[in-house]
Amino acid sequence: MVPQKDPDNLTEDEARDELAHLAGVLAAANRDYHTLDAPELTDAEYDRLKRRNSAIEARFPALKRSDSPSDQIGAAPAEAFSKVTHAVAMLSLGNAFSDDDVRDFDQRIRKYLGLGETADLRYTAEPKIDGLSLSLRYEDGRLVQAATRGDGAVGENVTANALTIDDIPEVISGAPSVLEVRGEVYMAHADFEDLNVRQSKSDAKTFANPRNAAAGSLRQLDAAITRSRPLRFFAYAWGALSEPLSDRQSGAVARLADLGFSTSPLLKTCASPDEMIAHYQNIETQRADLGYDIDGVVYKVDDLSLQDRLGFRSTTPRWAIAHKFPAELAWTRLRSIDIQVGRTGALSPVARLEPVTVGGVVVSNATLHNEDYIAGRDSRGRQIRGGKDIRVGDLVQVYRAGDVIPKVADVDLSQRQEGSERYEFPRTCPECGSAAIREEGDAVRRCMGGLICPAQAVEKLKHFVSRAAFDIEGLGARQVEQFCTDGWIAEPADIFTLRDRYGSGVKQLKNREGWGEKSALSLFDAIDEKRQIPLARFIFSLGIRHVGEAASGLLALHYGTWPALRDAMLAARDKEGPAWDDLVSVDGVGTVMAGSVVDTLAQDAERASIDRLTAHLEIQKATAPQTGNSPVAGKTVVFTGTLEKMTRAEAKARAERLGARVSGSVSSKTDILVAGPGAGSKAAKAADLGIEILDEDAWLALIEGQ
Repeated sequence: MVPQKDPDNLTEDEARDELAHLAGVLAAANRDYHTLDAPELTDAEYDRLKRRNSAIEARFPALKRSDSPSDQIGAAPAEAFSKVTHAVAMLSLGNAFSDDDVRDFDQRIRKYLGLGETADLRYTAEPKIDGLSLSLRYEDGRLVQAATRGDGAVGENVTANALTIDDIPEVISGAPSVLEVRGEVYMAHADFEDLNVRQSKSDAKTFANPRNAAAGSLRQLDAAITRSRPLRFFAYAWGALSEPLSDRQSGAVARLADLGFSTSPLLKTCASPDEMIAHYQNIETQRADLGYDIDGVVYKVDDLSLQDRLGFRSTTPRWAIAHKFPAELAWTRLRSIDIQVGRTGALSPVARLEPVTVGGVVVSNATLHNEDYIAGRDSRGRQIRGGKDIRVGDLVQVYRAGDVIPKVADVDLSQRQEGSERYEFPRTCPECGSAAIREEGDAVRRCMGGLICPAQAVEKLKHFVSRAAFDIEGLGARQVEQFCTDGWIAEPADIFTLRDRYGSGVKQLKNREGWGEKSALSLFDAIDEKRQIPLARFIFSLGIRHVGEAASGLLALHYGTWPALRDAMLAARDKEGPAWDDLVSVDGVGTVMAGSVVDTLAQDAERASIDRLTAHLEIQKATAPQTGNSPVAGKTVVFTGTLEKMTRAEAKARAERLGARVSGSVSSKTDILVAGPGAGSKAAKAADLGIEILDEDAWLALIEGQ
């Protein structure tokens, strides 16, 4: 994460821009979490961004936006459900992240109420369940309506679904004539695991965590689906009431329990901040054994008359706060470090751990980010922020980011085993043995195997047949994926032998599901039609990193033929010398792109795969556009100095339209140097090489009328 300026050091314009950015990010996070049940932002990151927004608003109150995240609660209800306007708003809670925050909370309340340090002031403390908030309205003892939080003012009507949850009674006795019971719908860990097993067996969607599963299950349009899901409900508050439940928070929750609702057995009344913090620590130690997810402890003023006096801010009550847990943490031993190769060739390190329970989930694998994080230093040897010098055998601290993705957070150096060695990140791909290259400024090392790397094969083949590459009719991404799965093709050359291998015999394409004799023959014919291909398309089809359509055209025009390009790349493999200088002189080809092309073709296996492919093809020579009698057609032109009658871009475009190749540097292959005022070393080098040098007027005279 890039270090951010302290709000006190922001300019007004910087503050305005950041508040706009934060409003967008947090609005999207609210929608993902509350409406789509698919959060992408971790809880910790969401809290951090919201605190950042509040701090900037406090520093620049005049810049507070009308859509400020500080004033938002949840997200708008989904259109699929009818709307319910809450009789009493369902507000969110302010957060505490440290013991000092809890003590400050107590001090703020005492100051607001005018209570001294020794005055009796009690709080309830109970776990904060990580689920979906729900409000249940009972009239004369019968459930008449159930609604989600929504945006705090308007929620979604999920009454039919709520009635399928065993913990929610349809009828209660002894309650006030109007009673809105509020609480949390959640899913126990064991039930969550069983649900995911069932979902997987039926090829249905599996869930990332119990909170998502609970929210997605409650918000089903078909109540029968909700009934099949193991949902539970904890009651902890109330909304509209025709008469009080008690004069204290603790008494009111006890009354809800008497009415038949499940309430937290860990609710406790505390007489001081120290007691609240002690209970927080007690709950934290039990967290992994509760059987359901919690993400903090909620403190509330116990005396309801004091709650009334304290009242509310715009989105939160003054009398309550949520003391959030840090990201789940646990210590375990690092058994080994494995490297996984992604579909784009990225090498990602994975920690294999002694299994450990983290937040109620058994974790045996965790991400290690990248090689710098493991080494504790960057490619230049400089210590990096967060880097740990992690070694196999170390005692490592694991946390679940957002309670979902396990990550290694720290290492206990005092427990390091004698004789441990630094981990050496592999320089070759574990899948195919090709070189794994890390480009300057990139945190990721990538396999250069490309077409021959099994981990990349499917994506590379999809690119090979894409519209801007070979564009074979009837052979799209879906067909490529199926042929790869069945072992019919593993590299591009295999496409051009399909007719020979699967056009006759026992295993024929025409006998596959979805194919017939006519469609099979059509595919074979379409493949044969592509055996002739322009050089630029061929280069693009190889999927070389950084080489797009435009760059493929530049390389094709510069080298003309595939053998010339192939031989030049081999000659430039040391990234120095005439061949390298010639490559980087191509206008539009920088050192990063040039290095990528050279590194790819320097791989023996990759080059052999390409050679097997070219054996089936006729790669057409690249020629400059037809330009009639242009005096510069086929010539290499370099522009230098200041052009006074046209821009450099205009001059380049015009030269290329006339069939010239424009280069960025002077070499023995240069035919014309166009030198404007301020020309320096390029003009001197051209003179030494005997290259024709023209000023701008002479150049314009040369191409006049073209």
